Amino acid sequence: MKVVVIKYNAGNVKSVEIALERLGITSVLSDDPSEILSADKIIFPGVGEASSAMSYLKERKLDQLILGVQQPFLGICLGMQLMCTHSEENNTICMGIFSESVKKFDSGDTKLKIPQIGWNTIYHMKSALFKEIPENSFCYFVHGYYASKGDQTIATTEYGLEYSSALQSRNYYGVQFHPEKSAAVGNKIIQNFIDI
Repeated sequence: MKVVVIKYNAGNVKSVEIALERLGITSVLSDDPSEILSADKIIFPGVGEASSAMSYLKERKLDQLILGVQQPFLGICLGMQLMCTHSEENNTICMGIFSESVKKFDSGDTKLKIPQIGWNTIYHMKSALFKEIPENSFCYFVHGYYASKGDQTIATTEYGLEYSSALQSRNYYGVQFHPEKSAAVGNKIIQNFIDI
């Protein structure tokens, strides 16, 4: 089993590598197209800003590479958002794997703290990604932008409004939360992805 974590201009890769190690999985961190294409599973993590991350991907043609992969592919946090059509963060055109757009939380009158930082529940789960994960399980979130809900939503979270905490299109999966920081539930979600 070869798991490649895509290396690009967005942090967070070390915690993903450590989470995989906890499950006994050795991963390869790479931005080399041949390395990525030879993987059995691909993980696309990210923390940072959408437009600079997309620029980095385009400069290296990694966006086109990602659009062509056939293996199970998991985007995490910013990684998932970059797989959507568009982000309000610096008006960024994204990859369009998921048909949802990414919007900024509006604290409005609800006095929400933006970004959302901390534990929140995921529910209305479907897909093998959430096999044996109980409804309303807690996962760890850090984000100021969210993907709206639609036909590709496979898990939902509420923070002032309901949004997609996970999306799926064919072999592509995305989660807004950080499974690598979500304790036993997160470990199980990562293992489920590896088992797909």
